[in-house]
Amino acid sequence: MPSSAAADAKYCSDACRRHRIDDTDRALERAISDILDARALTSSTCPSEAARRVAPDDWRPLMEPARRAARRMVARGEAEITQGGSVVDPSTAKGPIRIRRPR
Repeated sequence: MPSSAAADAKYCSDACRRHRIDDTDRALERAISDILDARALTSSTCPSEAARRVAPDDWRPLMEPARRAARRMVARGEAEITQGGSVVDPSTAKGPIRIRRPR
């Protein structure tokens, strides 16, 4: 990533900032975006769907990276994270989440 793009990157937390965004992270963000673009605005997706799209045969290790990708998208205003249909704070969400476009 060029240095100017790195300076403009939105991170969801200090942990994301320390991790640094790599090709897999970008692929997960693209997968989430592509999945949401293909659905109605009222639809959502699970992070596992993006993980499966990026690594169909070994997706489980990508679950936390997919959640981080969703949190970065929330930080940029591109997505919302929900639980039980309600928008939640991505930094405190525990358990299963869904990702949707902002409403």
